[in-house]
Amino acid sequence: MFLDEAKIRVQGGRGGDGVISFLYNRHNPRGGPDGGDGGPGGDVIIRASTSLSTLYSFRNEPTFRGGNGAPGGRNQRRGARGKDTVIEVPVGTVVRDLTTGEVIADLTVPGEEVVLARGGEGGRGNRSFTTSIRQAPRICERGLKGESRTLLLELKLIADVGIIGYPNVGKSSLISRISGKKAKVADYPFTTIVPNLGVVDVDGVHQFVAVDIPGLIDGAHAGRGLGDKFLRHVERTQLLIHMVDLAGLEGRDPLDDYARINAELAAFSPRLATRPQIVVGNKIDLIGEEKAEEMVARFAGIGVELHPISVATGAGVRALVNRTFSRLEELREKSDAPPTLAPERRVYRYHGETGFWVDREGEVFAVRGTEVEKLVKKLVLDSRDAWEYLSERLEKMGVLRELHRRGCSDGDLVRIGDVEFELKG
Repeated sequence: MFLDEAKIRVQGGRGGDGVISFLYNRHNPRGGPDGGDGGPGGDVIIRASTSLSTLYSFRNEPTFRGGNGAPGGRNQRRGARGKDTVIEVPVGTVVRDLTTGEVIADLTVPGEEVVLARGGEGGRGNRSFTTSIRQAPRICERGLKGESRTLLLELKLIADVGIIGYPNVGKSSLISRISGKKAKVADYPFTTIVPNLGVVDVDGVHQFVAVDIPGLIDGAHAGRGLGDKFLRHVERTQLLIHMVDLAGLEGRDPLDDYARINAELAAFSPRLATRPQIVVGNKIDLIGEEKAEEMVARFAGIGVELHPISVATGAGVRALVNRTFSRLEELREKSDAPPTLAPERRVYRYHGETGFWVDREGEVFAVRGTEVEKLVKKLVLDSRDAWEYLSERLEKMGVLRELHRRGCSDGDLVRIGDVEFELKG
């Protein structure tokens, strides 16, 4: 089964907690703090792989989680980092944020990696809070949750040549003949319900990859006949083989078919309207040489060179393969695209707001902002030292000054995240 779209959820691992610990032994009965930091959570990484060809394994909307970081320990031992989780997908997969529609990754190179969800920070142990003034702090932090997102995976097959045209013009038969791909062929519309990808041997040394695109009918760009699901695969091709049925077995005119399919391409993506094409007229074995020459002349009248072939008998097929490869070589020589770099790991970062603001909610002053809420979420506020540290940080961040400016005074309730406390001083 072919599946070219799937939803997944990714969750970075939780960071490990820092610990409070003090060094006590017979040689040093009043030893200082030695609580270690927690390890960071593992990331969720997506990797392009040539060993996969579909997104079928993601059909049940799975969730992928990074491993949790280990807590810190005595003697300043840092907790182990959580294990990364790697998701392998076919080369050609596009990753979008399901909520915003933003493209996070476009994996076109085998081995290319992108970090989709970073693991949470590990919490600091009390050793990290030691200063010249606070020499025995009873302060530590919790580890934070990792990033979490729901994503849409879309597969766009990577091929050099896309074979397009109405149903029953012979696309699948052509790819079967030129590539050895055993595509399903029958005499009814939509025999092909998945794109067929085949490697075409030109001369024993050179090859190119071709894909036949099913589902193209009037209204395909808007989803009719599943056309919009398959048109995305054309976007990566360098060249199109546009097939028409010269025999007119479906009662349509080949020139009209040619114009309508091009209109569908343009409606789906303006870039596709300018993609180079080799126009091929199939089934000359059913119409005779004179009718074939007449069709060549009709296409020439609109400035289009038509290449008559018969997939059934093989007439003109080898010449088409050679012409296609020659045209691909010309396009590659004209391309000024930079050389493909070795795959590297990229990190997608979700940006939140910066700064903070204060809202009055009845009798409570609510402080909101990514950094200030993270500060309170991490701190374990079960000691006098921790509260003093929090007060110092809020003072440095300007939060206390803003609270006083908004009319907050001693004894008033302040809420930051899930924590409420009375303002003092």
